[in-house]
Amino acid sequence: MNAFAEILETIAAAPAHTPIERRAVTNHGVLNEAFHYAKPSSFSRGLRIDLNGISVLIISGTASIDENGVSVHVGDFPAQLKRTFANITGLLESEGATWKDIVKTSCYLRDIDRDYDVFNQIRTAFYTEQGLDPVPASIGIQAHLCRPELLVEIEALAIFRTTCGGADAACTALKE
Repeated sequence: MNAFAEILETIAAAPAHTPIERRAVTNHGVLNEAFHYAKPSSFSRGLRIDLNGISVLIISGTASIDENGVSVHVGDFPAQLKRTFANITGLLESEGATWKDIVKTSCYLRDIDRDYDVFNQIRTAFYTEQGLDPVPASIGIQAHLCRPELLVEIEALAIFRTTCGGADAACTALKE
């Protein structure tokens, strides 16, 4: 059975109206909250949901923001994209995950006509460096982003095992 089917089974087996445990994900070493936003902030950098040995990370839209909450690489699309990938990598690492655990990305570009070719070249090179095969499902969307200087923002969904049981081949590989 695949991980997604196991998640659905776990949810279905829970008694009605049982809240699913979740907690916020962050990594202040690579990016921080935007301090000039109204407090309290109305979003988390991500959420972690643990379900019976399967963890799900829902990474909020992440952009070229530094550890001080400041937009960086203003006007430089390739540098913003690389910083965005680094920020997502940091969030994944803070939860014991990697890009190999990403199953879906939603990619928001301020000007998709102008930037998509460069976006796809850099993304392809990054995924190759990460050894992703298959690559995550993805969608590219033109959007106005939360700050006018940001040119790209990416959401990500990761699913990975945190415990092993039985003779499942994936668990056997994790134990080796």
